[in-house]
Amino acid sequence: MTQTLLNNRYRLIRGLSSGGFGETFLAEDTHMPSGRRCVIKQLKPITNAQTYQLVQERFQREAAILEELGEGSNQIPKLYAYFPVNGQFYLVQEWIEGETLDNKLRQQGLFSESAVRDILMSLLPVLDYVHSKRIVHRDIKPANIIVRQRDGKPVLIDFGAVKETMGTVVNAQANNTSSIVIGTPGFMPSEQAAGRPVYSSDLYSLGLTAIFLLTGKVPPAPKIDPALWLDIDPSTGNILWRRYALNVSPNLADVLDKGIESHPRDRYPTARSMLDALQSAFSPIPPTVPAKHPPIISSLPTQKSAQTVPPISSTLDRGSGQKSIIIGSLILGSLIGASVIFGLFLNRQPQLAPEQAASPINPSSTQSPFSSPSQSSTISPVNSNQANNRSRNEISKPSPEQIVREQYSNINNRQYQAAWNKLSYRFQNNKTVFPDGYRSYVEWWETVSQVNLEEVTNVEVRNDTATVNIRLQYSKSGKVASESRRLLLVWDAASASWLIDNTKLIRD
Repeated sequence: MTQTLLNNRYRLIRGLSSGGFGETFLAEDTHMPSGRRCVIKQLKPITNAQTYQLVQERFQREAAILEELGEGSNQIPKLYAYFPVNGQFYLVQEWIEGETLDNKLRQQGLFSESAVRDILMSLLPVLDYVHSKRIVHRDIKPANIIVRQRDGKPVLIDFGAVKETMGTVVNAQANNTSSIVIGTPGFMPSEQAAGRPVYSSDLYSLGLTAIFLLTGKVPPAPKIDPALWLDIDPSTGNILWRRYALNVSPNLADVLDKGIESHPRDRYPTARSMLDALQSAFSPIPPTVPAKHPPIISSLPTQKSAQTVPPISSTLDRGSGQKSIIIGSLILGSLIGASVIFGLFLNRQPQLAPEQAASPINPSSTQSPFSSPSQSSTISPVNSNQANNRSRNEISKPSPEQIVREQYSNINNRQYQAAWNKLSYRFQNNKTVFPDGYRSYVEWWETVSQVNLEEVTNVEVRNDTATVNIRLQYSKSGKVASESRRLLLVWDAASASWLIDNTKLIRD
């Protein structure tokens, strides 16, 4: 099969997955000058003639919907083509190069709260867009979310609509149809298991996906190792997951708990309302007004709705919105006469000057694993009036210097998971520095016997970012190396801690 061209166009390269509805292949489009790679889904053949005709009509309709979804969001694979061949149906879709969330969990261990929050903030607008088309995904789980390699964005794949089409059955009189249940045990709510999914069914699945990334566990379900089961309260039926994620902030935990309520009426009604709750929990910006979508049934519309709700606007971008600048000065006297001045700026993301990119990490290298490109920063002028408006109840942040010292203490004590969690989600997904994620991080540090911090200095501290210079010496593979580095840290409100977002080597 791999030696011939499918539909006289697509050369199959290798199999990607196989399931109850068919097989998925990585293929090459020979009609494109670039030989563009794509994903081909081969759906199981239909043997009943009456069923075949029905499925063919629905398959065409669902393919049109998938095409529209892919064109409207860059976090949904684009549909390139669809066609039947010899009683089998094929979909040709965009190939998303990256890792699924379940694979990333196996590689790097449990996700940090900030990483999970970023995933939710990125996917909820996608779900809002999907629901605006009156479509329920129905199979959201870690294996159906790919973190795209080129930009680190999560991409939603494998919609349940086509699976439902393939599962359509016709009774003996051929005048009635029914649909099999679509979804994955452990990640779908009861109403979906009963064949009545609603918008909040997707939010339930997304909430459990987030909990899985934080705990490595899912609710009890068939074919899942009981060691991975979460506990269920026998009196209420509530999923008891917080005991496995003690470091998760109450703000995020409350949002997730509401998202996984057993009854749809107790959950967030829309993806937008869940996003608003998440934004309100971690930002002083007032939430937007949630959109109201009409009730949905599991079948899909045959025509486009005259009015659709547009995707959530890009207000999630860190660089957008007004940047109010607030600075407060605090001078601490001590016996050694040291003083630290903290310039506090709200909603500001400085950029560093361009620097040399690091080469990929491997155990034989003597280069530090904290090297990656970054951009230049600018300092905004002080606005004393805004400083006077700062809340008196604001909690003081810990010193970035202390966080850096704790980071290398974790490394010396071989507490790699704790050290990894002190890296920002963006830094963890820098493939130049960590080509295999957490595995690269551990492999590099396991060849280092000891790290000595000879000097740690706060260079600049703002409300959301900090710059720290360090001089360190370490022994790697029997060789002693010394270097000076500049670390960029970002403030993570959820964990109330600084996270290392980037580093660069300081040349003498």
